[in-house]
Amino acid sequence: MNSNEYHQQHLPEDDEIDLVELWHAIWSGKLLIIAISGLFAISSIIYAINQPNIYKATTLLAPASEQGGASGLSKMAGQFGGLASLAGINLGGGGTDKTGLALEVLKSRVFLEKFINKHQLLVPLMAAKNWNAKTNRLIFNDDIYNTTTKTWVREVKAPKQPQPSSWKAYKAFKDILAVATNKETGMITLTIEHYSPEIATQWLLWLVSDINAAMREQDKAEAQRSIDYLSTKLQETQLADMQTVFYQLIEQQTKTIMLAEVSLEYVLKTIDPANAPEEKAKPKRALIVVLGTMLGGILSVLIVLVRYFSNKDNKGNNKDDINHSNSANQVAEPISGSTTAAQVSAKVTSK
Repeated sequence: MNSNEYHQQHLPEDDEIDLVELWHAIWSGKLLIIAISGLFAISSIIYAINQPNIYKATTLLAPASEQGGASGLSKMAGQFGGLASLAGINLGGGGTDKTGLALEVLKSRVFLEKFINKHQLLVPLMAAKNWNAKTNRLIFNDDIYNTTTKTWVREVKAPKQPQPSSWKAYKAFKDILAVATNKETGMITLTIEHYSPEIATQWLLWLVSDINAAMREQDKAEAQRSIDYLSTKLQETQLADMQTVFYQLIEQQTKTIMLAEVSLEYVLKTIDPANAPEEKAKPKRALIVVLGTMLGGILSVLIVLVRYFSNKDNKGNNKDDINHSNSANQVAEPISGSTTAAQVSAKVTSK
């Protein structure tokens, strides 16, 4: 006899799965299942209704065409690098990815903290809890911010302050900001989520404008420093060829400054500008209700099955106790009977 046959012959009946019994257990507890599932469904409906609408503003951007700047300086370095090295000047040979750099700057803590402070976004970012579509006004959480006195009233433990820190504001803004780049086309999609579609759209417009301005000012400052450096070297050299190189490099950097001055969309060019969305992005109320009801149904079925088989085990244990007590009584009856007979015979003899 192999092990499989042994287990099949000695398998307890209680270990076998009886689908009919499972269905009977579920059917017997149908009222409890309906009650719990209904409770979860009602709770999920209330929860979904009370969730505020979140709107998502989106803009589509494209990398601006390369303008002078680093690319022009790289070309000059390739053309006059040998002559410049004679004068001890390293012009460099590698260009930089302006678009990638701009996106990293846009997501950086320093830039976002300056952006929040510049446009005074702390209150609508950290204290808003909903939006009134009729009045087009934000609804603020009174436990966090007092709109009458315009003061922060949230309760925090020392050394924290009622007013959220710049780090908290940066984390909150980064949670509602999303940056996605299409690797095939190079297009960039920026999205901001907020209770108010108007505010989300305005913040997105400010964000694109500010990142272009920041990169433009950075390149202008670098070009001006290059001009100052090249002008100093021009005064130090007496070689006509080197002077020609310096003049052309200064001309290139001057062109960079000029292009930066006239280019509003210096790094990121807007293809599809942000517009206030009319439809909410979340919450998905129908999905919340469906998932809540399913969770209640699964939980109620588990409760019914656990109760059913627990009661079954208790009944089995009670039956075993009754059988043991009956067996003990049956064994005790002959003994008690013999004792009674002996007592009777003793009484008769004494008489």
